[in-house]
Amino acid sequence: MSSPIPLDPSIAPPGTRNFRDAGGIPADQWHADQNGETLVPTHCCFCGVQCGMYLRVDRAGKVFGVEPRNHDINRMRLCPKGINAYQQINHPDRLTAPLMRRSRDEPFREASWEEALDFTVAEIRRIQGAYGNDAFGLLGGASLFSEKTYLVGKFGRVALKTRHVDYNGRLCMVSAAGANKLAFGIDRAGNPFSDILLTDCLLIAGSNVGECFPVMTQYLWGARDRGASLIVIDPRETAIARTADIHVALRPGTDAAFFNAVLHVVIEENLVDKEFVAEHTTGWDEVRAAVADCTPETAADICGVPASQVVQVARAFAGAKRAMAWHARGIEHHSQGVENCLTVINLCTATGHLGKPGAGYGTITGQGNGQGGREHGQKSDLLPGGRSISNPEHRRQICEIWGIEESELPPAGTSMMEMVWQMQRQEIRGLIGICNNPFVSLPNYATVKNGYDTLEFHAQFDFFLSETAANAHVVFPVTTWAEDEGVMANAEARVVKHNKAQEPPPGVRTDTWVMCQLAGRLGVGDKFDYPGSREVFEELRIASAGTVNDYYGITYERLEETGGIAWPCPSTDHPGTPRLFEGGKTSHPDGKIHMQVVEWHPPMDPYDEEHPMSLTTGRTVAHFLSGNQTRRLGALVEQTPRPWVEVHPSHGFRNGDPVRVVTRRGSEVFPALVTEAIRPDTVFIPYHWPVPTAANALTIDALDPRSKIPEYKVCACRIEAAERIDEVPAPPTAPGQVAYPATQVSRTDPLPPTSPQGRGTAERS
Repeated sequence: MSSPIPLDPSIAPPGTRNFRDAGGIPADQWHADQNGETLVPTHCCFCGVQCGMYLRVDRAGKVFGVEPRNHDINRMRLCPKGINAYQQINHPDRLTAPLMRRSRDEPFREASWEEALDFTVAEIRRIQGAYGNDAFGLLGGASLFSEKTYLVGKFGRVALKTRHVDYNGRLCMVSAAGANKLAFGIDRAGNPFSDILLTDCLLIAGSNVGECFPVMTQYLWGARDRGASLIVIDPRETAIARTADIHVALRPGTDAAFFNAVLHVVIEENLVDKEFVAEHTTGWDEVRAAVADCTPETAADICGVPASQVVQVARAFAGAKRAMAWHARGIEHHSQGVENCLTVINLCTATGHLGKPGAGYGTITGQGNGQGGREHGQKSDLLPGGRSISNPEHRRQICEIWGIEESELPPAGTSMMEMVWQMQRQEIRGLIGICNNPFVSLPNYATVKNGYDTLEFHAQFDFFLSETAANAHVVFPVTTWAEDEGVMANAEARVVKHNKAQEPPPGVRTDTWVMCQLAGRLGVGDKFDYPGSREVFEELRIASAGTVNDYYGITYERLEETGGIAWPCPSTDHPGTPRLFEGGKTSHPDGKIHMQVVEWHPPMDPYDEEHPMSLTTGRTVAHFLSGNQTRRLGALVEQTPRPWVEVHPSHGFRNGDPVRVVTRRGSEVFPALVTEAIRPDTVFIPYHWPVPTAANALTIDALDPRSKIPEYKVCACRIEAAERIDEVPAPPTAPGQVAYPATQVSRTDPLPPTSPQGRGTAERS
């Protein structure tokens, strides 16, 4: 736990004394000084920006508020989620005792920790004894601290001895990861956020930055203030796209066709950085030949945009002295997500915009530890340090650290969605889930529900009763981010330190403690003797040493001192590596960028007369992922109480009209949000809510063949008038709890929120 900063009126926090002395006290005579109050420096629990904040702690040791922190990531800024995040810590919906039932036909009852742990271990042994070790699976989460993600991978392979270990980052970053590994031999963004301030041209593809990463917009505005041009590729005119010099509103699922055509123009107009390509790449001749027929006119037909925009983008990006490209889920959530990312990398490479201040390439991480969560072993094919579980030398190295024989380490497993299909086939009969909510976050809800219902045993770790946990046999109540310490790596791969601000409620334990207790009961307690996060982190440092994901030189003390260190950091006197690829050098053995041929193919859900339109999904500013946290915070529910369907005015609906959205997986009815800021052939639904208002009840569970990411961002649909809007359900609560009243008032509002795009929206009447 970091030393708290006292709020003494005579010792003002930096920057506040001048304000106080200049203007006296506010007009209403309110002031924030409180006897015994302390400020604990930490970071937000939500997205991959990882804004710095102070949690306000009262004399009784309870968190009761938040203050922005002048950390160089966010510089005193917080978004609506960050401002309200502290409210979940002492929320009345918190789970404070294990919940247990032996059959889903029974109601939950509170159980002792001993009973819940013993029952879980008995079920693990029963299932594995009858069907083999791989009949039990483990799913982790990318919002966990890196220490815990490391333990998820180790616990699955050493304690459960199963190959079936994966995590919900499979739904987020793995397409970018796959592309980065192919092209660069390393999986992380190439540039820090601060490099955006130096660029002359910024390309944002498939990212609603203003709502999904609000505080990151400061870097965009900083670049714009210097005169940088902005290109946005998105089917919707998002708040950021509305300000762009060029907004390409392409048809969902056509990104690769568009970027191949942009590269075609770069080649045809002699805008290639030939010296950079000749010195630093392989595969250029094959890529150049592959895009020879990808003309702007061909792309215009596929993408539904003017051919002139293809040319505009090529000239703006290639012609800039320094250009950067950032992308997010909009181009990654596809059955060719890896290939979409590779087309952006090909463009940056061909134009020489890599590895320089103001010039480079990055991926914007969705979850708080979306970067760190995939680095240290909870992904099905990876071991700590980004090692391959199929590489004999990598296996030997980790087995030596873990103290097991190489023959004991299972092979690679399958992806999160594939594990659900295996549950349906009864290949996986038992499961532990940690920090995930697949009933809302996975596509094709009917399939997911059937897979989980087929499980003979299911345990879930969480601090609120999620929709998925409500279907389990055992629920372990665990800590929030403010009740433990640990590290996360943000979208820049900057490792930051979260500090413990308060003790957990009685009856609540850390994820680390629960995994160690289960491991002890499974007979491997000697390999899980960790009093807390610090001891896990010390082992993680050793396990990552010498890898591309090298954390060895990062210590808790250095993180407290510096505010964050970008890996790789091989020694304690190393400053970290905020910018990769300087001098054109990558992590491949030959040091070169391996350019990859990409051929566009249509989305997996075909259009026809019954389903002529595209459904795409995404976030809204007030909510996060499955909404298990944010749907319980009154201010956020009031801001965005329910999902809606965004439709173009050409369809004849008015705001609030019931609109049925139909796909091959089913149908649901949403209020219309009528706006000119979306393509006429496309509709958009935010995905933070459960059935019967779940966008992911409608999406397709087709996967990218390499990354195994689901194709959330496009499926075929139709829309039609309906009579009644589907009601938003209240979040699940534990036995004896009543849904928190402050979060229920706004849920019944039948109208959508005001359009964030700010134009072309019908009146709320």
